[in-house]
Amino acid sequence: MSRELLLLVDALAREKNVNRDVVFGALELALASATKKRFAEDVDVRVAVDRNTGAFESFRRWKVVPDELIELPSAQIALSEAQQRQPEAKLEDFVEEPLEAIEFGRIGAQAAKQVILQRIRDAEREQILNDFLGRGDELVTGTIKRMERGNAIVESGRLEALLPREEMIPKENLRSNDRVRAWVKRIDRQARGPQLILSRTAPQFIMKLFELEVPEIEEGLLEIKSAARDPGIRAKIAVQSNDKRIDPIGTCVGMRGSRVQAVTQELAGERVDIILWSADPAQFVIGALAPAEVSSIMVDEEKHSMDVVVDEENLAIAIGRSGQNVRLASELTGWSINLMTEEESTRKQQEEAGRVKALFIEKLDVDEEVADILIVEGFSSLEEVAYVPINEMLEIDGFDEDTVNELRNRARSALLVQAIASEESLEGVDPELLKLEGMDTALAAKLAAGGVKTRDELADLAVDELGELSGIDEERARSLIMAARAHWFADEPAAAGVAPKGA
Repeated sequence: MSRELLLLVDALAREKNVNRDVVFGALELALASATKKRFAEDVDVRVAVDRNTGAFESFRRWKVVPDELIELPSAQIALSEAQQRQPEAKLEDFVEEPLEAIEFGRIGAQAAKQVILQRIRDAEREQILNDFLGRGDELVTGTIKRMERGNAIVESGRLEALLPREEMIPKENLRSNDRVRAWVKRIDRQARGPQLILSRTAPQFIMKLFELEVPEIEEGLLEIKSAARDPGIRAKIAVQSNDKRIDPIGTCVGMRGSRVQAVTQELAGERVDIILWSADPAQFVIGALAPAEVSSIMVDEEKHSMDVVVDEENLAIAIGRSGQNVRLASELTGWSINLMTEEESTRKQQEEAGRVKALFIEKLDVDEEVADILIVEGFSSLEEVAYVPINEMLEIDGFDEDTVNELRNRARSALLVQAIASEESLEGVDPELLKLEGMDTALAAKLAAGGVKTRDELADLAVDELGELSGIDEERARSLIMAARAHWFADEPAAAGVAPKGA
């Protein structure tokens, strides 16, 4: 049998063009797997094959664990017992005892060969994947080898990748033997089939395509800051020039539109808007809403949103077909965009001014005239009245130092009362609930009043239930529930695809 093993190893090493040690390692695993079948319980077996003679030895082994943490007696041993057998034994070591080597007949050798071949195939596939990743490529260009249930298996050299149906551009019809290019969305090393998962709909794909068409991007003269897509229909990209001599938009468009047309053809006719990126969020949003013209814009840093005012003629253009233009602009900039007309903006400002005015009258105990003065001077919250530098408030006509100090003291007292009330309303609330993205103390207090005090209690709610309980919009409710459920699926790859109840 020893000679047969050596002949088998040599033959497989030559046939598969792999190192003999790889084959020996696979052989040892195969022998260990076969040896385990002699036991009714789940045991741990190690096999060592002599590289020169082919002789092998088998050992049953137990992992050394703390005395109180033994969960699998067939493969674990308490530290105290292990040290009785081997005084030098330490935690995480293995205690072994020899096993009688099993004899393989022709059938056993064939079964071992199949295990070895599978191990070698896995090692080959891992090597091919590592070679690809080592090159740092993010795009795969290849041929569709076959279609499986609407998904495409893409072959690029010795590499196989999966392009799922949902990651294909909706109106394109890909078939076997078509040449295709896609972005590597993720790597699934646990997959039995292709481990590279591709996408032709991700915003990153269009960014990589422009990198291929525009040499200035690779050279670092231009930079694509962000992208948003409605795959196959329309896209927006934001570009910035790192060289003042270069026009970023013109450079991406190319001579007679050659560069942008090449990208459009790859994307099944997807129209691309190229936007000039700006560090000023308001200016960036104005550019992203093109071709609509913006009349004015109000930025709410706390809610990360903007109220964008356009005239009646530009409103339809700003919204776009089925809300496409404003949706893409929001995704491109990362800001929530609220489009409104001049009339709607005026009405909202009046309502907001009325709310602030009522707040000042109640909490600061002032008359309408003082409240109006504060609002005209730009104050919109108690925090601003309490903590804006005293010199700025002294510049207000009619406000002397005593008046300013009194207003500041009243504002601070009101804030202190609010803080105490907030702490009382949050009594018993799980700190993990407060840490959720999108959660704030006011919302947590509303939830607590409704009996929702933990992350799991929030996760159990449906979107409409949360909206009714808290008064927040559907989008924010869905986002919060997903955040609350995230820890349920932390170890499951499919977590991102789990939709909330009522969604």
